[in-house]
Amino acid sequence: MDNAPFLKEIFKPENFTKEELDLILAQFKKVEFSKNEYLIREDKIANYYFFLESGFARSYAIDVEGNDITTKFFTKQDIIIDWHSYFLKTPCKESIQATTACVAWKIYFDNFMNLFNIEAFREVGRTRLVNNYFELKNHTVSMITDQAKERYLNLLEHQSEVIHNVPLKHIATYLGVTDTSLSRIRKDILKNSK
Repeated sequence: MDNAPFLKEIFKPENFTKEELDLILAQFKKVEFSKNEYLIREDKIANYYFFLESGFARSYAIDVEGNDITTKFFTKQDIIIDWHSYFLKTPCKESIQATTACVAWKIYFDNFMNLFNIEAFREVGRTRLVNNYFELKNHTVSMITDQAKERYLNLLEHQSEVIHNVPLKHIATYLGVTDTSLSRIRKDILKNSK
C-alpha cells in the first residue's frame, strides 16, 4: 500500500496488530493540493480531516474589519482539522488553505468512527487533540504576555521551516503585528546576531 511509509510514521506498527494497521491505512486517501487551494472552507461542515505529508498550510479567519488573520500553521505530520466542525457538525469559522503545494492523507468522519473501537487508534487521536489544545493555549497566552519579538523568536525556534516557506504577511498576522513591524523585528534580530 503506497500510503504505508508516511502513515506508519503516524500509526506506528508496533502499536497495532497487522489487521488493525491494515484497516486503519485502508481508510485514508491520498490527496494533493496546489498552492492557495483550500483544504477546508469557512461556513462548510468539515466531514474529514487530513494528515499532512508534505508542504505547508495555514488556518485563518476574517476579523470584524475584514482582515485575514492567520490562526495556525501546519507542517509535515500535523493533523489538519477543524475539531469543532468535525465532531459537532457545525459550520467552520475558519478556512484552511495550502500555502505551498501539499500532499495529505484524508479520512472521512464515518471511516474515522469505524476505527474508534481500536484502542491504540483512539490514543493517537487523544494525544493529537491534547497537543493541539496546548499549542493553541500557549499561542493565546503568548499573544497577551509576550512582546512581538519574543513571539517571533518562539516561532523561529519551534517552527523555523514556517519562516522560510510561508509568506511574511501570514506570519505577521499570526504574530499579531503589521508587515512593517515584522520586518523591523527581523532586521533587529539580524543586526544583533552579527
